[in-house]
Amino acid sequence: MFLIGFPLLVVPFAIYNMIAFLLPGVEWSHEIAAIRLMSGADWSLTPGDLLVAGAIAILFFEMLKSTRLATRTIVDHLLAALLFGAMIAEFLLVRQAASGTFFLLVVIAFADVAAGFAVRAAPRAIAIEGADDVHAA
Repeated sequence: MFLIGFPLLVVPFAIYNMIAFLLPGVEWSHEIAAIRLMSGADWSLTPGDLLVAGAIAILFFEMLKSTRLATRTIVDHLLAALLFGAMIAEFLLVRQAASGTFFLLVVIAFADVAAGFAVRAAPRAIAIEGADDVHAA
């Protein structure tokens, strides 16, 4: 699989930047649809909601990728850390990134990096009690 060494969370980051810089009038909290729930309440769907939901779905695949042991996963993790750093810098320094949607994308990128560290630090060997007894018999 060729995407192993590529941080997939760059996709929502790129989508956000393309929309924010190429379409400056777009509001991330503007309602694009209202859905009536069975409770009778109206739930409004915004572009920011859709982008964050997509980023969370991508985060699931990033978690699956991080469980593999290979050189490419180390490169993937380093690129994810660089992406997180770039997102933090953009959030702090760029006016178009000062939104709740971008902040949530930064949090998702942090979760990816933190999970990558946790997976890399986790022990790979599992000890099963009584396993030595089976081999002795």
